[in-house]
Amino acid sequence: MAKRTELLCIHEGTKGSSTDPIFINRLIKSLDPAWIRPAGSNSVRLEACGGRTELIGKMPGHLRICLNMGGNVTLMVWADVDDESDPDALKKRFWEKAQDGGITGAQFDRFFFVFARNRIENWIEYLNTGKTDESKEGPRATGGQAAKRRRGWRSAVDRIH
Repeated sequence: MAKRTELLCIHEGTKGSSTDPIFINRLIKSLDPAWIRPAGSNSVRLEACGGRTELIGKMPGHLRICLNMGGNVTLMVWADVDDESDPDALKKRFWEKAQDGGITGAQFDRFFFVFARNRIENWIEYLNTGKTDESKEGPRATGGQAAKRRRGWRSAVDRIH
């Protein structure tokens, strides 16, 4: 097993005002992947990249950085799939931008996409409580609520670092 493992998670939104970091931290904590060892040298880095267009535009540069750093760094792209598109169409937009940035198919296949269909609040509610009603939007985490939840999950993320 590698001595150091790092995840770079790029996502939509702006730092401090997006619910994406709440979702990402909660999902990673819920999955409890085997590579996350309390005594290991691991890290999960979250980076807000703005809107969808900015996220797509920044992806090739982030992938190139990860590829240059070696095999222990993995790029994850987190995005919401809008109602008018599907995951394959969204992935195609990323692939087109990657090709423009000189990324090969083999390089593109080395990172992960995590697409939430819609209502990320319901995903967070499910991870927190084990249940959700998808016929209505889950409770929103905004402002102080988001900061409070983030502090609560921060201890789990700190153990990763």
